[in-house]
Amino acid sequence: MTTNIFSLTGKTAVVIGGTSGIGRALSLGLADAGADVIASARRPELVEETAAEIERRGRQTLRLSSDLRSRASLEQLLAASLQRFGKVDILINCAAKTKRTATLTMPEEEWADILDTNLTGTLRACQIFGKHMLDRGYGRIVNIASLNSFVAFSEVAAYAASKAGVASLTRSLSVEWSKRGVTVNAIVPGVFRTPMNTELLDNTPRGRELLIRTPMGRFGKTDELVGAAVYLASDASSFVTGQTLVVDGGFLSSGVNQ
Repeated sequence: MTTNIFSLTGKTAVVIGGTSGIGRALSLGLADAGADVIASARRPELVEETAAEIERRGRQTLRLSSDLRSRASLEQLLAASLQRFGKVDILINCAAKTKRTATLTMPEEEWADILDTNLTGTLRACQIFGKHMLDRGYGRIVNIASLNSFVAFSEVAAYAASKAGVASLTRSLSVEWSKRGVTVNAIVPGVFRTPMNTELLDNTPRGRELLIRTPMGRFGKTDELVGAAVYLASDASSFVTGQTLVVDGGFLSSGVNQ
């Protein structure tokens, strides 16, 4: 019998920011691949809704809200996950925020808030769940980086700096943790349509420019990120660490498209 190296059967995954947009797609995708999935975020109603979807797929879950900005909140999420499942094999860090502001006049408080959520929040989650994984000698951590990790978009300097930091943090943790059985990688999504950005993509010059710069000539569907996440969360990627896997329809390869 051939073993499916992409199977997540018997694995437990925690997806922080896992109840909307890309995070929700990844939570459900990991469940479809066989994992029990705790999809956690700040809004209890979305936690409940996503948990119900996971259970409809025949997988187990917990209904736990969390806040990436709070170490105590993440520690409670880990403790509850361990109490119920005994282990956490996979951590996906999806929670993030952004705001479009001219950099010249950006308040320092706004800069600090975005970096605290996107970069320091990712570090918090990696530290808290990573310790458990290192103690076990096994773990798969997948961070969510961004096109902004590599190229600049106008007036989102704080977001870009935070996501460049996530890519760098991913490499640093891979160097420190891989010998102890914990791989750390990142996914770089291109431009994906979600309920939050539909108006921007369809009805603004910025949206039109993003489409022109994507060689496939369309925006991504969130389900198209699932394969990358399952790969990095599974034993299929056992010798892959410190990498940023780009899923962008060719955006970062693009020069002139017309």
